[in-house]
Amino acid sequence: MKIAIMQPYIFPYIGYFQMINAVDKFVFYDDVNFIKQGWINRNKIMVSGTDHLFTVPLSKANSFTPIKDTLINEKLYENWKIKFLQTISQSYKNAPYFNVIYKLVADIMNNNCSSISDLAISSIKAISHYLNLKTDFIISSQSYQNKNLERQERLFDICIQEKSMHYINAFGGQELYKKQDFIKRGIKLDFIKTLPLEYKQFKNRFIPNLSFIDVLMFNNADEINLLLTQYEFIN
Repeated sequence: MKIAIMQPYIFPYIGYFQMINAVDKFVFYDDVNFIKQGWINRNKIMVSGTDHLFTVPLSKANSFTPIKDTLINEKLYENWKIKFLQTISQSYKNAPYFNVIYKLVADIMNNNCSSISDLAISSIKAISHYLNLKTDFIISSQSYQNKNLERQERLFDICIQEKSMHYINAFGGQELYKKQDFIKRGIKLDFIKTLPLEYKQFKNRFIPNLSFIDVLMFNNADEINLLLTQYEFIN
């Protein structure tokens, strides 16, 4: 049984959903500290043929507060949301799946979430439901009492509690974790790497690694589920 453990990101890129699709259980790691200038509250969409950064406004975000306790700035969010949805509409109104995906995105943005964790998790769960992914989702702050453990020990503990002896990590995790340490605990560690892929984005030069919103706008569910298999395990 394969498991992955990742911080929740808002409308993340395709590699995040490839990881979800590759495992049986996916843990939202929401009780670790927020990462400033990371991808928890921001991502990129296509605007006028180029990548455009969007950022959900937060209230006093810092690297000493858990993601689950990092709050959305309510005063700024409503106006930001309106402008963001307008940008989505202007940028993707001629995309083949605009109508259904715009509604999906708008419904997520209107969920009245108070924290960036809740909003990000809502975005990921809603998209996974749309794609009919069968992965079980778990929220770490609600399921494990192990914050006293060091970073790697927490991962070991989650794997053991979930009876999973195959841990899948993002490709960039190679700099943080060594397979030998996991093997000593009887856990297989693999890193997932997205293979080169493209899909049609209007008549523009393909822009990779945008928010999954872009993938959804240009591909139907069957096409996306095929894209989600375009990865390899590095072992």
